[in-house]
Amino acid sequence: MDKKSLTERDICSKYIAPAIQQSGWDMHKQVREEVSFTKGRIIVRGKLHSRGEARRADFILYHQANLPIAVIEAKDNKHSVGSGMQQALGYAETLDVPFVFSSNGDGFLFHDRSGTGSQVETELSLDQFPSPDELWQRYCQWKGLNDQVQHKIEAPYYDDGSGRMPRYYQMNAINRTVEAVARGQNRALLVMATGTGKTYTAFQIIWRLWKSKQKKRILFLADRNILVDQTKNNDFKPFGRAMTKIARRQIDTSYEIYLSLYQAVTGTEEEMNIYKQFSRDFFDLIVIDECHRGSAAEDSAWREILDYFSSATHVGLTATPKETKEVSSITYFGEPVYTYTLKQGIEDGFLAPYKVVRIDFDKDLQGWRPPKGMLDKNGELIEDRIYNLKDMDRTLVIEARTQLVALKVTEFLKATDPFQKTIIFCDDINHAERMRQSLVNLNPERIAENRKYVMRITGDDQEGKAELDNFINPEERYPVIATTSKLMTTGVDAQTCKLIVLDQHIKSMTEFKQIIGRGTRINEDFGKYWFTIMDFKKATELFADPAFDGDPVVIYTPEGGVPPVPPDDLMEDDGISSGNNAEADDLEFTGDDDGKKRIKYVIDSIPIYVIAERVQYYGPDGHLITESLHDYTRTCVQKQFASLDDFLRRWSDAEQKKAIIDEMAAQGVMWEALAEEVEKKQGKPLDPFDLVCHVAFDQPALSRKERAEQVKKRNYFAKYSGAARQVLEALLDKYADTGVEHIEDIKILQLDPFIQIGAPLELVKAFGGKAGYNQAIHELEDELYAS
Repeated sequence: MDKKSLTERDICSKYIAPAIQQSGWDMHKQVREEVSFTKGRIIVRGKLHSRGEARRADFILYHQANLPIAVIEAKDNKHSVGSGMQQALGYAETLDVPFVFSSNGDGFLFHDRSGTGSQVETELSLDQFPSPDELWQRYCQWKGLNDQVQHKIEAPYYDDGSGRMPRYYQMNAINRTVEAVARGQNRALLVMATGTGKTYTAFQIIWRLWKSKQKKRILFLADRNILVDQTKNNDFKPFGRAMTKIARRQIDTSYEIYLSLYQAVTGTEEEMNIYKQFSRDFFDLIVIDECHRGSAAEDSAWREILDYFSSATHVGLTATPKETKEVSSITYFGEPVYTYTLKQGIEDGFLAPYKVVRIDFDKDLQGWRPPKGMLDKNGELIEDRIYNLKDMDRTLVIEARTQLVALKVTEFLKATDPFQKTIIFCDDINHAERMRQSLVNLNPERIAENRKYVMRITGDDQEGKAELDNFINPEERYPVIATTSKLMTTGVDAQTCKLIVLDQHIKSMTEFKQIIGRGTRINEDFGKYWFTIMDFKKATELFADPAFDGDPVVIYTPEGGVPPVPPDDLMEDDGISSGNNAEADDLEFTGDDDGKKRIKYVIDSIPIYVIAERVQYYGPDGHLITESLHDYTRTCVQKQFASLDDFLRRWSDAEQKKAIIDEMAAQGVMWEALAEEVEKKQGKPLDPFDLVCHVAFDQPALSRKERAEQVKKRNYFAKYSGAARQVLEALLDKYADTGVEHIEDIKILQLDPFIQIGAPLELVKAFGGKAGYNQAIHELEDELYAS
């Protein structure tokens, strides 16, 4: 057998897998092949989306289920034994494993990241592959785990029998926390972006420590009732009768797993602090969800609980660790044992990317000064000074401004999807109510269908709060739009929320990340792959803050009169935070700089206008593109193709042009935005081929229609007849209308006008079968790009 003729898969099955098995690895329990551990970044292209390539390891080796210790990257035998090493090292860093192998079937190159061997890299023959015991002992040496600790970290994961496995980053977080606890670490901090499954991660940590009897009684603390109920009914359900929720300020010490709203066990009066009915050493483990919201502050109610149960191990969970002069998560918990950021979640394809639409109003930016002696709507004398963005909806209410925000939101929904779940963050309860009224008046037909199309969901409104479950339930259509202030900033798992509107003054990075997190969940069943942020108060300037770790795919600022849609080219105690209630957060008055309270002036007689601004884009590296889109694209293309000939060769050789288009999009080419800019100057719609040739290599551009006409003039169809010729003529027309990507998809034969020519199967048969049909498409593309 000529080994060099074998495929990479053949090398895996004929040489690598037998070598692993021969060295003692259980191929069913300890070895997984072709493991895709990311989903592939979602690439947004106008109203369409695609996924980038998922990261996939050829082999991952496990000490036991969910405890990976080695990764193997295979190459075919035309490559050297170590040619896959750099790729494998990248996988190993991501998967948090110390042992890395590369192989071409002749042997292995072994890289030891643990530092426990005599040298970093060693060449091994096929029969020298290390045994499971050898790698496990070296793993334990690397982690500093003695025999007693080794036994503790082997505590099993919960398995529901469905085959569900934690995502790789959840596995890393769970394993690192269990290892830290096993080594005797009393405080641990996990930082995981909103939407990445912190509660499921916490459940597996608790399950492993509880089942192995390392921790017998456990308290899970959260700050919102909805968080506690969601946790109890969903992720924590397997605890069954061993679990209880502390309610009505009553204590029963017969349970092992306790879930509590921290407000349910604390109070201002000493006798209200019912947690003191437990002995100080009652709990072995306390897990604090959303720990940035108070547990890290010296004077917070949460700290009272943690100080009382100081002998327990404390594990904090947050998407946004708070580091200020007054509050420090790290000072209390120590450096995070594991961090998984929003940016990484988007890159891996587990979190939804987003577009930003920025809309600025004239009075916000230019300011407004009242005429002398002017009274507001309520007869109040308006203080004579200049009012600007920082005053809007705090000190000064301009009714026309609220109506214009509502109008822009309505325009966006009508132009995209009127039933996409939308959260509008307002400055306070009064503002949220005014916004609700404006939206109701702008959407009478929707309100007539169902009065709950728009609902105010704030801490003071029982009916609105009662609709929160319906809002976050993907199966429920109503409410569609929720106006709120503080209530929905955290703990609201709105999987299908596609639009987040910021009409709130946000200066806290913690609050900004929490609000953005309401939209980052993906729900493929309901078509939720990305979301849009509409910003009316310049909150998205926080993207430029170094503390922000995720970036939008596009920032778009529509000019006046332009629709706000980015062009295709382009609880009982709910709402309580750190001891304050929702009403205290949703102030009807706002403090001035000198600490005095100021009455809101309400103005109903001045107009508001949108100010024209420029379009801004963010590149794939997360940085704002400061050069022109033309120059940026030229740079992107020339990084991938050394010359025009290089590009033409790759384009011609490609089985499908869509593959090159998607690859270039993944590398930073913004097709829709580029097309819009170039087509405005050229006055005609261009194919991606012509966009690249024109922008990157200064070639004259032909429109799709011009390319199609040239093919017709060359009488290319003469060698075809009947249905085959009709199909090709229709495909050429489709190309002129919509581009090359659509004609490459065989499903196009299920649409008009093809379905009128014949059934898809009959049309393919007209070309002698699928191979003949595909050959005809390739020839058609060759003709299209011949010039």
